[in-house]
Amino acid sequence: MHVPPQILIVDDNETNRCLLAARLGAEGYQTVEVENGERALAVVHEVEPDVVLLDVMMPKIDGFEVCRRLKIDKTLGFLPIIMVTARTEPGDVVAGLNAGADEYLTKPVDHAALVARVRSMLRIKELHDRAEAQAVELAEWNRRLEQRVEEQVAQIERVSRLKRFLSPQIAELILSSSMHEALASHRRQVTIVFGDLRGFTAFAEIAEPEEVMAVMQEYHAALGSLVHQFEGTLERFLGDGIMVIFGDPIPCADPCNRAVHMAVAMRSRLLELSDKWRRERHDLGFGVGIAYGYATLGPIGFEGRSEYSAIGTVVNLAARLCAEACDGQILVDGKVREALDARATAEPVGELTLKGLRRPIAAYNVVEITSPFEARG
Repeated sequence: MHVPPQILIVDDNETNRCLLAARLGAEGYQTVEVENGERALAVVHEVEPDVVLLDVMMPKIDGFEVCRRLKIDKTLGFLPIIMVTARTEPGDVVAGLNAGADEYLTKPVDHAALVARVRSMLRIKELHDRAEAQAVELAEWNRRLEQRVEEQVAQIERVSRLKRFLSPQIAELILSSSMHEALASHRRQVTIVFGDLRGFTAFAEIAEPEEVMAVMQEYHAALGSLVHQFEGTLERFLGDGIMVIFGDPIPCADPCNRAVHMAVAMRSRLLELSDKWRRERHDLGFGVGIAYGYATLGPIGFEGRSEYSAIGTVVNLAARLCAEACDGQILVDGKVREALDARATAEPVGELTLKGLRRPIAAYNVVEITSPFEARG
């Protein structure tokens, strides 16, 4: 429902008030008339006018003082004031404008001039109110944006802290709503990668602890970045040993190809490190074992401490293949070999009798891969 603008008329002369009210009423405006400045100051909050027509010469409080008081009252918002007076001297106009008046009309008031001034003030008020509302809305948007940014920064910081101790996939799931479903114990086909350093035990026996720590830092940094690059789930770093899962907790395309490409990249990176270590008189190599099959996956531990892990024959097989691998070898089982595309060259090494496994296992050594990894859909 449209509410017509409301005009507050302040004049000690009843005839003038009636004349102004009649003229404005004919234009569709509502009017409220008061007889002096004191009354105007008393009712302005109750009336909440859109425009004030204010006489200057009134008893007790003149229009200039009323104007000043209205303008310094911050609770009124923007309130246009038109001074209506018989005083036409330039000094009086200046005094009115200095008091805060927005317009100045002289008596006798011309009807057309009155309506034009009122309409002009109403347009200005509408624009002012709209800008003020938009400023409030913008401030609220900014507040919400700042809140969202703070929440996202906090989320990023939490993920960053978690990723120092967990794989990125596990960290993301812990902070997501799907954590309980995704991390609950379940069975799935996965590719397991084990890798460790050759000659590490002998090295650790004779090297100083600081040397061992420096080698471990270089080793972990080199392998950890590749685990992230190929989007594997780092199950653990245990000394010189590493275990990576492909295909869980987040399924991925071509887990076997992805795992083998990662292992080849690790071998290349460790070859560079081995050359550096040999110059420092550290004789260290690197071997890898990879297997594909079903495992039971989920959190393992106790209240207050748990780790995401995989259990099953496929885990044992990958670990045993890694134990059999010589420096520079990447030993894979038959399932992984079958999953590799034509870009990979894998040579049979025969059937291996591995500890904990009753039957011999056909194993293959990945010699090379001719092109970069591209996940298949």
